[in-house]
Amino acid sequence: MTTPYPRTFSHIGISVPDVEKAVEFYTKVLGWYLIMKPTEIVEDDSPIGEMCTDVFGANWKKFKIAHMSTGDRVGVEVFEFANQQDPADNFEYWKTGVFHFCVQDPNLEELAEAIVAAGGKKRMEKPRYYYPGEKPYRMIYMEDPFGNILEIYSHSYELTYSAGAY
Repeated sequence: MTTPYPRTFSHIGISVPDVEKAVEFYTKVLGWYLIMKPTEIVEDDSPIGEMCTDVFGANWKKFKIAHMSTGDRVGVEVFEFANQQDPADNFEYWKTGVFHFCVQDPNLEELAEAIVAAGGKKRMEKPRYYYPGEKPYRMIYMEDPFGNILEIYSHSYELTYSAGAY
């Protein structure tokens, strides 16, 4: 068997309690492009209705969805489900599954403050340096206004880890 080539990242799906507010936050604060405005999808026998039943099973009834894209063309689907629930603890990092997504901004501190001003919060008191006194690579964990955990890196993933950050 041959070694697989590295696949590119296409998109991520994020659940939120209000898709319109999420689109406003992600476009105004993170600068993502809106490529499909919020749209309601209903459980029926249309091609999209049948595809969603394949994914969610029967009786999902309806949801809203919007599509956005990051500056490096990674897609972001934002879902608002009718039976949406806020978890008691949205930072159960020890459980299997995605527990955060990360964006990159050289002005990490400025973006962190913009997230807080828009209703999000810091999960760390201040950014941490990967190479203190040596390189300006920093990170901070945040929470968007909807409870999703996001991390901010000041530099690319490759630069941060290529020299062994730990």
